[in-house]
Amino acid sequence: MSTPRTPYAPEDGWRRLDPRTVLVTALVVAGVVAGAAVPATLGLARWLGLPGAVLWALAAAVGVIGVAAGADRVRWHRTRYRIGEERVDLHTGLLLVKRRSLARERIRTVDLTANLLLRLLGLVTVRIGTGEHGGDSTLELDPVTRAEGERLRRLLLERATTTPSGVHRDGELAVLDPRWIRYAPVSFVAPMLGGAAVGAVLQISDWVGAQGEVIAWVGDRFQETPLLWVIVILVAAALTAGVVGALGLWIEMWWNYRLEREPGGTIRVRRGLFTSRSISVEEARLRGVDLVEPLGVRLVGAARLDAITTGLAQDNESKNADHNTVLPAVPRPLADSVAAAILREEATPTGAPLTRHPRAARGRRLRWSLAAALAPVLLLTLLGALLTPVLLWIALGCAVAFLPLAVALALDAYRNLGHALSGRYLVTRSGTLRRSTAALERAGVIGWTVKQSYFQRRAGLLTLTATTAAGGGAYSAYDTDAAEGLSFAAEAVPGLLEPFLERDVLERDVRPAP
Repeated sequence: MSTPRTPYAPEDGWRRLDPRTVLVTALVVAGVVAGAAVPATLGLARWLGLPGAVLWALAAAVGVIGVAAGADRVRWHRTRYRIGEERVDLHTGLLLVKRRSLARERIRTVDLTANLLLRLLGLVTVRIGTGEHGGDSTLELDPVTRAEGERLRRLLLERATTTPSGVHRDGELAVLDPRWIRYAPVSFVAPMLGGAAVGAVLQISDWVGAQGEVIAWVGDRFQETPLLWVIVILVAAALTAGVVGALGLWIEMWWNYRLEREPGGTIRVRRGLFTSRSISVEEARLRGVDLVEPLGVRLVGAARLDAITTGLAQDNESKNADHNTVLPAVPRPLADSVAAAILREEATPTGAPLTRHPRAARGRRLRWSLAAALAPVLLLTLLGALLTPVLLWIALGCAVAFLPLAVALALDAYRNLGHALSGRYLVTRSGTLRRSTAALERAGVIGWTVKQSYFQRRAGLLTLTATTAAGGGAYSAYDTDAAEGLSFAAEAVPGLLEPFLERDVLERDVRPAP
């Protein structure tokens, strides 16, 4: 006796999404409605009284939830997908049926994501992408069971290619160390979250009409405190809130982190506490790594690692999802060793000795930084001479604070400049607030852009930019020596730049020094 076919079981190769999507939609909308119901009920209570306001709010909530669940039920009924031999098809829509299809040979990513509610129900959202620009390059199946998501990931990422040669085997490359959390508070996220917390308090108090009372309450607490100390205390409180928020965000993003190489040549990252994420990168599409060191993280000897790869999803949702980050901020030696393991190299290119840039590059950075620091000082001085002497004192304070900082940042930016060739990779490094050491596979360079402004030409400098289809698309060596930089580019990718250079320039570049 044959078993009855369920509404979402395969039928001629076609499958449906999991029917619990209706429950998920109802619960999500219920949470949103509950958040909006409180201020709405308080507002209605002024005219209808509290019992009447509650009844109206409940009726509206039931209606909204019912409509949302009904619409999602129709979406589920009208959505189906099929994995064929050559294509992946997705049909959806009620009145206007939308048919989308991706060639399997073009599929580069199959990422699994599940928020807390989906995880409790054993469901995931599957995003199938070709890595091209535009929303039509990605299919989303939301939701399917976790087992179905894993089946799709394995099926669609199968490649009949040999495993790349190298010194590293398959298996675990890195796993979460809870001690890494100490780097979360020193990132730029902490002050940003602190400022957001202050803004949220003021915004919420304004919604309930109590912003004036909140400001007055804070003023009463510091009525006898000098203004300078008030500023210090408030900034410290905001930073404390930012640190707490940064720690919580780090835990949510990186808990259960695991980086591994799967058989067949796929790098897989799994992470997330409440929202789990699974991101896969084909080694065949890997063109290098980018060792990123924000200033605070760099000062404590740490760095994070991003993959330079083609084929990651390029739609608006994934651009903000850190899809290319394969390792959070960790001690710098560990980041270098993981980079070597990912690239199957004995020695990491990100640790290669770099060629220093000429002193003229240092002068350019000093001039830029001093100009940026002096601009507000000069403006305040001019306004102070015209309006009030108070602005003159503010200008003096800005000069004392900003000029030494500008010089320090300029010198640091110069020290961070460098480039080199390391085996199969060309390496460029630059930046001070965000130092980046990019190791780009030389075979992945599809062109060079040489820029030389009037001032660079006078100083004997130029900027070389290697263009590639992977990662950010361009990686630059800023303010290199003109002759040495051209020689570097010609050696990095032989035959690509030479047709555009004069023969005497090339001979002069490669002639050995006496």
